[in-house]
Amino acid sequence: MPLYLVEASLPEVTPEIVQTQLSELAAAASQQQAVLIEAQVARSDRKIFVIVEADSEAVARVAVEPSPWAIAAIKQVRLIGQDPRTNPDRKAEANYLVEWDLPAGLTMETYLQRKAEKTPLYAQVPEVQFERTYVCEDLSKCLCFYDGPDEAAVRRAREVVGAPIDRLAAIETIG
Repeated sequence: MPLYLVEASLPEVTPEIVQTQLSELAAAASQQQAVLIEAQVARSDRKIFVIVEADSEAVARVAVEPSPWAIAAIKQVRLIGQDPRTNPDRKAEANYLVEWDLPAGLTMETYLQRKAEKTPLYAQVPEVQFERTYVCEDLSKCLCFYDGPDEAAVRRAREVVGAPIDRLAAIETIG
């Protein structure tokens, strides 16, 4: 089944409230034969990034409609890297999120080829672990998740692979 990124703004709430809301969304998603895969919160920006596995964008939308969040976007994404469905222990390891607004004219084939060529270079920054990327199928942006000691180390890792940073935030896994 395809994966969908749900990006939303959060009101001022506690992690416990967000966890309760996610549990309710997981139940609503299940009613739609959809699955809530993971959720990451960037507290500094009061944003939540939820990945939903669903048959279609319409199903993903219905699955998250009960949320009290201001939904900014729902987009089909492709997963590259650690799959939280098959490797759930790695899901909570990501503590930084880099958003990159992809350049116009980029093709998925070119993006994937570049990613495959550059990913081994992360070894030059051993304190940072690349976890996974969700690249929007419309090639508007990608979300790259890292496990690193601090923001500076994540920036160094991005420099090594020659990848820009449009937004960088510390994140925490909810649920």
